[in-house]
Amino acid sequence: MTTVRRDSRLTVETWLATKIVFVAVAAFVMLTQGRSLGEILANWDAVHFTAIAERGYFNELGQVDTSQLAFFPGWPLLLRCAGWLGLPLVETGAVLALILSGAAACALYRMYGSTAAIAWMLAPMAVFTVVPYTESLFCAAAFWAWERANAKQWWSAGLLAAVAMSARVSGLFLIGALAILAFTQGGKALAKLARLPWLLLPTAVLGVYVWYMYLLTGTWTAWFSAQTANWSREFTWPWVSLQHTLEAANPAYFPDYPENSWVFAMEVVAMALGLGVAIVCLIRKRWAESAWVAVQVLAFSISYWFMSSVRAVLLWFPLYNEIGMLARRADPAAAFGRIVRAVVVGAALVFQVFWAWTFFSGRWAG
Repeated sequence: MTTVRRDSRLTVETWLATKIVFVAVAAFVMLTQGRSLGEILANWDAVHFTAIAERGYFNELGQVDTSQLAFFPGWPLLLRCAGWLGLPLVETGAVLALILSGAAACALYRMYGSTAAIAWMLAPMAVFTVVPYTESLFCAAAFWAWERANAKQWWSAGLLAAVAMSARVSGLFLIGALAILAFTQGGKALAKLARLPWLLLPTAVLGVYVWYMYLLTGTWTAWFSAQTANWSREFTWPWVSLQHTLEAANPAYFPDYPENSWVFAMEVVAMALGLGVAIVCLIRKRWAESAWVAVQVLAFSISYWFMSSVRAVLLWFPLYNEIGMLARRADPAAAFGRIVRAVVVGAALVFQVFWAWTFFSGRWAG
């Protein structure tokens, strides 16, 4: 019991500590650059989410804004509820992201223990869990859906997966991975089949979204068309996509935006990491977890270049399970082990500070 209390306390302390780090970086950027809190939070996709929350998928003239169709409605709907209460959308979105990041960490703690949850909170790109992005909402819903499915509570897993599906297209991959889990989980054949109807809930959410996009645009591929037109998501062979990403990682490719080169370099690292995790899970015969990561790696590898895979690392909960298992193998009392842990945590915090500074400064952070 003492160990459980210590682990849970350490998890909570890490959540608080990492959030204090982000607040400190945000305050530094606000003071040194003369920007408001709303301005440092409302960068990149946050602008699209708040616009959809305010006007739906329409521009100021009441016309369909095709660039916004690339974003699923779950997170903007949550922000709109804040708007109905008279709360500022951007700042409220950051508060909701903070709370939901805690919920996601709790799910990891339940599934894999404190080390996995702490590793997730120390992820270099964790700034996306404290700004008005979909990462916190999706991770909270998806991680708990997986936890409930592992507990064979498939009705709640289906409901949570439906929430995740409303937030981003990754919910489609979650449905597939949960279906594999349903078949590979213990039980008789009829019991396995009885789990699948609950996955109709997130499937219905996807169907309603696609149908609504069709009503707006007259095409069933509105989401993909928006991704292709605005984010270079057209089909590309993986080796060509890798070549384009390596070219973008050259500082000379974006001479006016030097931060872009290291972000694209990190995209390559993230893809290699995802591939490694998928292979390890496959070797361990954790079929569903392997599929969950592998299908995302595949999806990112067939765009013009690797993009958003850095943020997707936050979604790959099997990675943090592997980190937790690796940490548990080391002797916590050994001096060398303590030194290694301190170095790893220190490096993670340095990366977090740099990543947060990049985003809050309005630079491309993935």
